[in-house]
Amino acid sequence: MYVMALATDYDGTLAEDGVVRPETLEALKKLRATGRKLLLVTGRELPDLKRVFPHTDLFDRVVVENGALLYSPDTEEERPLAPAPPPEFVARLRQKGVEEISVGRSIVATWEPHQVTALEAINELGLELEIIFNKGAVMVLPSGVNKATGLKSALEEMQLSFLNVVAVGDAENDHALLRTCGCGAAVTNALPALKETADLVLEGARGAGVEELIGQIIELDYALCANARHQVPIGEDDDGTVEIGPPDVLLIAGSSGIGKSTLATALSERMRERNCQFCVFDPEGDYEGLEGAVTLGSSSATPTDSEVLELLANPEDNVVVNALGFEVEERPAFFAELMPGLSALRAKTGRPHWLIIDEAHHLMPASRDSASLALSDDRSGMIMITVHPDAVSPDALAAVTAVAALGPKAREVIEALCTTVGEAPPDGLDEPQEEDEVLFWQRSTDAPVRRIRVEKPRQTRKRHTRKYAEGHMDEQTSFYFRGPKNEMNLRAHNLMMFLQIAEGIDDKTWEHHLRAGDYSKWFEERIGDPDLAAEAAGIEEDRALSPAESRDRIAEAVRRRYTAPALG
Repeated sequence: MYVMALATDYDGTLAEDGVVRPETLEALKKLRATGRKLLLVTGRELPDLKRVFPHTDLFDRVVVENGALLYSPDTEEERPLAPAPPPEFVARLRQKGVEEISVGRSIVATWEPHQVTALEAINELGLELEIIFNKGAVMVLPSGVNKATGLKSALEEMQLSFLNVVAVGDAENDHALLRTCGCGAAVTNALPALKETADLVLEGARGAGVEELIGQIIELDYALCANARHQVPIGEDDDGTVEIGPPDVLLIAGSSGIGKSTLATALSERMRERNCQFCVFDPEGDYEGLEGAVTLGSSSATPTDSEVLELLANPEDNVVVNALGFEVEERPAFFAELMPGLSALRAKTGRPHWLIIDEAHHLMPASRDSASLALSDDRSGMIMITVHPDAVSPDALAAVTAVAALGPKAREVIEALCTTVGEAPPDGLDEPQEEDEVLFWQRSTDAPVRRIRVEKPRQTRKRHTRKYAEGHMDEQTSFYFRGPKNEMNLRAHNLMMFLQIAEGIDDKTWEHHLRAGDYSKWFEERIGDPDLAAEAAGIEEDRALSPAESRDRIAEAVRRRYTAPALG
């Protein structure tokens, strides 16, 4: 479930001439029965609303006075969200002959054409007030207060995101509300300008329109949120922008060091721009220092599931779960322990909107099924990143709706997925691929493979020093000191271990790998550091250096880039 709440205006939307019809009340109850929340957002003052509408207890929160006061029906608590109206302003209006005035906790309301007099009074007194219209009503409030700001306070209490809310209205004061929520709807009797703002214009008027909308929420859910506020661009080709959004499940796969985490970083930036909450499961420390996210865990400290869930409870917090402190074999178990809590949070709030899982072949291996991985049935908004898609659990791959395949083995990536899930490869896979192109396949449709140029991150990619200095690289990416006759098999699973072994091995073994260019090759292909590789290559080519001198220079280059910054 993605749409978690409905926020509705009262007059002209939920009600006609101040009265809500029985069919509309039943529709509201039906929506509540699905586990979704109800919010009432109105320009009326609370006593007046209670007088005409005795069913406020149907709603989880009520925002009145056009965003200035928050009311909780279950506790009857009232929380002002704006200061009280200046007494001198009310007095000045009366001095100017305005008799139809209603004064609330923050709002001062009257009717047209008194907006001119109200504006004169504001200017004469030098007040920070603004005028808001509502089909003939004139409301005066502190600057910046509107239905959207009032709803924001309500959603903060309920730990919900705007993106998971559908809003419906009919008048001028509903613009901010419809623009801010994940989907904005207008009843058919709404003002033409509001219909232009809305993502969806309903066929029904007032309560009938709300009933229609409730039916669509229950039936369509994700499909109501196909607008730009939810779509995350992944790249483009000559035909336009390629996007992913709810309920997509994206697989990013390709050779090691080909740019998978770089693409994921770019996607995290676009998610932040759209206020999408994300959680990155980071087994190797690749996302340490990711902008706009809090990192939990390090090479020396392991995160807990309670810490992760506590941070994610705030819709504005993004989290990187750094599992580098766990042994490699411990990481799948921690992932499985964390997933039930994440699934429960998503079932309750629709968040985090995106779950990015790096090294998916380690965390969700082919040998495990959905039950042992603790994966929920709803895997929408999941991004799996892997070098080996065929080593990922088939249960997890079956949910994939889109694929971004990178590098020279991109075609093999899509073929491996198709083999695993038991379907034929898509059209367009055999067409030639340019070096800088990524193969994108929208598996959920019949569309052929597209060759796209992917998004690039705006933040500077940082070297992940702790991962490579202290972490546990897998067997394929580790360095092996074997010697000229393969008489040894000394594995360096990080740079610290590389330096330790390098200090202790004999000169013949050191020089064997040095002259073969093995060190620069490892730095380039496995560490992914072309600058370090270039410096090492220069040392490897310098025949005038003794074994001790070349060791010292390689070690100094490594420490300068990695161990000193990481450990100091």
